[in-house]
Amino acid sequence: MVQNVAGMLAELEPEDFHLLSGVEQGMRFSEWVAREKLPEFSRLTAEEVDYRLDRCLDRDLIERKTIQYEGYRLAFEGYDALALHSFVERDTLEGFGAPLGVGKESDVYEVQSYKPLALKYHREGYTNFREVMKERDYTSDREHVSWLYTARKAAEREYDALETLYPDVSVPQPVDHNRHAIVMEKIGGVELSRTKLEDEQVVPVLDLVLREMADAYDAGYVHADMSEYNVFVSEDGITIFDWPQATPTDHENAEELLERDVENVVGYFRRKYPRLVGDGVDAATLAEDLADGAFTSLTAYGPPSDG
Repeated sequence: MVQNVAGMLAELEPEDFHLLSGVEQGMRFSEWVAREKLPEFSRLTAEEVDYRLDRCLDRDLIERKTIQYEGYRLAFEGYDALALHSFVERDTLEGFGAPLGVGKESDVYEVQSYKPLALKYHREGYTNFREVMKERDYTSDREHVSWLYTARKAAEREYDALETLYPDVSVPQPVDHNRHAIVMEKIGGVELSRTKLEDEQVVPVLDLVLREMADAYDAGYVHADMSEYNVFVSEDGITIFDWPQATPTDHENAEELLERDVENVVGYFRRKYPRLVGDGVDAATLAEDLADGAFTSLTAYGPPSDG
């Protein structure tokens, strides 16, 4: 598991960040950066590079290999430190809090600013790099792709989607972005997967989710990874989060992805509330209505066929 680097940030000196940035620059060209290239990339003397390498290795911010040649690459902690340092330099953040969620493809922490916010580090490609490269279209046309690039592109895509959708769609308000990290509004509520709705709430909540999906489509995006795990439910309504796979509606597969999203969401409600949400609604028809702006409520499609 990647460790939180916030506590060591105060120990790091400007030259440490020069070294980390130099390794980052070198990784644009190869997975491991040759030792002799680091003075050029970091703009430090060879002697200074030696000292900074030791400091960053001791803090697990970089990794070293000595087979074939001496090379270095950033650990995710080093990439985290660079992004966090940028946010602090820009006065985006003032303090670092507890984890809000740790997953396979992202880590989310509470951070302090003018109000509590959320900091999301993207982890795409770090542990399952080959799989991610096959799935994500923004890596398909590059010969050398590092996990840094994959994670950064995921963050860029999510931030761009949030900027486009907020506030017309119920998504977290984006605040700042650097490398593979996004600072955004800290959203309240309970994950849909852990929410037990009363009977009279089931269809209205599903309607809310579907309407937000319709509004997102109208604004130009399909979520493309909708499930019960990226919807928060609160007294104020619902919020849809996790948009790194967001796909523009002019993409050739947009309608297919929207239909899949609809099937995922409606399928979850069918499994959990079969008496209230049955098999009578066709996902393809529902997706078409969402795309056309014709959706109003699930009740317009008639009662559950099995219930």
